[in-house]
Amino acid sequence: MKRIITVTPNPAMDLSYHVAGIRPGASHRVPAPLSRAGGKGLNVARVAHQLGLPALALAPYGGSSGAEFAAELESSGVPHKLVPVAGPTRRSIALVDTVGGETSIFNEEGSPLSRGEWQALAAVVVDALAVEGEGAPGVLAASGSLPPGAPADFYPALVRLAHDAGIPAIVDTSGSGILAAAEAGADLLKPNHHELEEATGERDPVAAAWQLIGLGAKTVLVSAGADGMLAFSHATPDGYWRARLPEALTGNPTGAGDAAVAAAATALAEGVTDTKEILRRATAWSAAAVLMPAAGEISPRHAELKEQLIISWEDHQ
Repeated sequence: MKRIITVTPNPAMDLSYHVAGIRPGASHRVPAPLSRAGGKGLNVARVAHQLGLPALALAPYGGSSGAEFAAELESSGVPHKLVPVAGPTRRSIALVDTVGGETSIFNEEGSPLSRGEWQALAAVVVDALAVEGEGAPGVLAASGSLPPGAPADFYPALVRLAHDAGIPAIVDTSGSGILAAAEAGADLLKPNHHELEEATGERDPVAAAWQLIGLGAKTVLVSAGADGMLAFSHATPDGYWRARLPEALTGNPTGAGDAAVAAAATALAEGVTDTKEILRRATAWSAAAVLMPAAGEISPRHAELKEQLIISWEDHQ
């Protein structure tokens, strides 16, 4: 299989605390957190690497937190190329309530990159896409938020670079970025239903997903909470696929969406274009991520969960 290239423009040092019951306003004694280099694209690369699939993670890093970020990523074994920047790498804190079964996440905004730093990051992407033979790219997956002051066309530019290299582009972001990626003709977008509503202003996730298809996206996967995952394709305007488990899983959902992107990226890198199969993999890997203590890994049960899925075709009303 060709390599999955991931781009994370606003990475973070992820800290995950597990708390036996969170009481607002109270003091809590907790064990040391799980600490790892994170950000959505990094999590995608970690999942692929865990399963023995070729991946390369690209991201900026800076400051003392960036040094910690780079050291942890090096020890993880995930192939990567980092671009040094002046601003510190942000931190993201997840509080996992092991009693209430809920996870609260606190994301720092991130530091602005200079024009030269954006150009350096773009140059690393271009170099990765130009590799031939062993290590050649099979898909580009760009994920996550953008730091303050980011170029408005950052994600559309990545879509164009991927297409110029002859490979599909996946974008997993929110706000205006997802609309711009759709207009650029992204091959797959992966919002959750909250991000979809925020970006389009449409409360109905089905109508909102078709908006993205109408703008130019080829495929849209939507994480819809208890309603499972929905898959829309420009090739089948008469309806869409829905996948869900018989019963919802409890655990840490922090990296579930990233695992879904990893599944979709793996499928596209293998040359799989069937929307239903991409949905099956994405839903199973997403569910398997919920069973793990931190983002960037999935449970070995992913194959078992894939067989349990209930998949249905929904006519476009």
